[in-house]
Amino acid sequence: MIENGRRVSIEYTLTLDDGSVADSNVGGEPLVYQQGERQILPALEDALLGMEENESRKVTLSAAQGYGEVDPDLLRPVPASAVPEEARQVGQQLLAQSADGQRRPVRVHEIRGDEIVIDMNHPLAGQNLHFEIRVLGIE
Repeated sequence: MIENGRRVSIEYTLTLDDGSVADSNVGGEPLVYQQGERQILPALEDALLGMEENESRKVTLSAAQGYGEVDPDLLRPVPASAVPEEARQVGQQLLAQSADGQRRPVRVHEIRGDEIVIDMNHPLAGQNLHFEIRVLGIE
């Protein structure tokens, strides 16, 4: 049974409200995490507590339980010259590096002439998350 401290292997498919598949590891490598260590979304980890090996479950997380709501403060204008020319298209993903050396994915949100608005929200922010989970193993 899944309980804190156990090493858990799962397969999952993550879909969004429109039915599109955002991610899946079915047929690939299992996701392995340590229950109670918050290595996966905390609300998802809580929903898996008590499951048994080979058990399947559907879990829906609200945007707030997943990657949060879209934070308008994380939409930041930058000079167009700071973005490579080939990436100056709405929806284009980039890797940004902060002053402390941390790298994070960002997306081009809007182009305003000499300025590009970069979206630093998680790509799944503002989305309800629908998981289909199957427990493959518990150690």
